[in-house]
Amino acid sequence: MAHGLFITFEGTEGGGKTTQIQLLATRLRKLGRVCKTLREPGGTPIGEEIRHTLKHSIHNQAMTPEAELLLMNASRAQLVREVIRPALSLGEIVLCDRFFDSTLAYQGYGRGLDTEFIRRVIDFAVGETRPDLTLFLSVPVEVSEGRRRTREEGKPVIRDRFEEADRAFFERVETGYKSVARLEPGRVKLIDATGSVEQVEGAVWSHLALLLNAPEDCRTSR
Repeated sequence: MAHGLFITFEGTEGGGKTTQIQLLATRLRKLGRVCKTLREPGGTPIGEEIRHTLKHSIHNQAMTPEAELLLMNASRAQLVREVIRPALSLGEIVLCDRFFDSTLAYQGYGRGLDTEFIRRVIDFAVGETRPDLTLFLSVPVEVSEGRRRTREEGKPVIRDRFEEADRAFFERVETGYKSVARLEPGRVKLIDATGSVEQVEGAVWSHLALLLNAPEDCRTSR
């Protein structure tokens, strides 16, 4: 049976994950690969409802870290079984904006929940479904803040409960991501995302090329 590739993108807000996923998907499709793009929380009808509860609902102000953890993994469990596993079994490439490393960084380091307990919850939610490669797009917190402000200029304000957190929270999250990267250097690749879109795109492709046995300069996304 064919088995595809599962690639996840991680990092704090403003790191450029959405842009880089779109660019990579375009490049892969030009190479003839079937590519599915997903996001967490979300990616399924059930997951999108959970996403709204977690991020945008006017009723979520009192949400506890424990409830947040369980909702995140409820969405994830549905996504894995409804979308990710079937796509991989067909030989497709799955690109996901966040996966379980976000939970370790945000709910573990950010919210202060026990990381060993979090790992057990994640294990239950995803089973054997693990990324083949995780790309951690890293930017300093002050750069993240600046990019978020720029992104929001001139656009309708959509409340996001996570973005309401203070700088100290996002500094803890960044520490969490770096800790995960140190623990799993074979899977998690740190990319300096402070450069231009083109520079980051090149760094992303250099890691994918190794998995695909493709030349690093093999066709651009443009």
